[in-house]
Amino acid sequence: MSTEYDVEFVDHDERAARFLVRGITPAFANGIRRAMVADVPTLSIDTVRVVENSSVMFDEQIGHRLGMVPLATPPDEFEMGESVTLGLDVSGPDTAYSGDLQSMDSMVEPAEQNVPIIELKDDQRLEVEADAVLDTGKSHAKHQGAVAVGYRHLQTVDVVGDREEFADEEPNILRGVIEDDGELIPTEEFDNDLTERYPGKELDVQDVPNAFVFDVETDGSMSVEELVLAAVDSLDARATELSEAVQL
Repeated sequence: MSTEYDVEFVDHDERAARFLVRGITPAFANGIRRAMVADVPTLSIDTVRVVENSSVMFDEQIGHRLGMVPLATPPDEFEMGESVTLGLDVSGPDTAYSGDLQSMDSMVEPAEQNVPIIELKDDQRLEVEADAVLDTGKSHAKHQGAVAVGYRHLQTVDVVGDREEFADEEPNILRGVIEDDGELIPTEEFDNDLTERYPGKELDVQDVPNAFVFDVETDGSMSVEELVLAAVDSLDARATELSEAVQL
């Protein structure tokens, strides 16, 4: 039996989005968050073969920096553990950037072109060959395509009356998204202060049951949509596996 969920975007671009999901429990909301962080595989440099490194930085430091460069990871194109080879060859005086990495696969390239690797002086050279491996955030943080994932309840604000005429109006700070007459309103639109939107009013703020607003940002290895869909697919696969195991 399948379940339908109501999803609505509040704001959205290629790498960051805020969206509302209705009809899910707090436990399921946290499951989605954890899946986005730990279960969605991305490519990341895992092995580095140094051909020449006459810079001031140790090979291990170079390897660490290369490992943290986000790489575009097209969904469903690679199996877990598969690798893609990339090369880097820069001579000084120059700065080696992530964009200088040359991939053997046209589908895989640095998600950011301007991540500095090292500044090379005269007569210094860095030439390496690296293997990027597909793995998940469970194994290492460098494979976490989601750099920031959070969620909170959708909230409603009801006007229950007027403030007393001479009462001091202290700031009433609320962060997130509120629902007002069916409209979703990010609180930053009124500087996160309810007194700016409802001056002189007494308010009642309530959580909307089973409605959560997610804030998601990726490292560029994939889009927000790809990340969320892959996370939900991983949850579905685990639920199916558990169901089959129980029936045995």
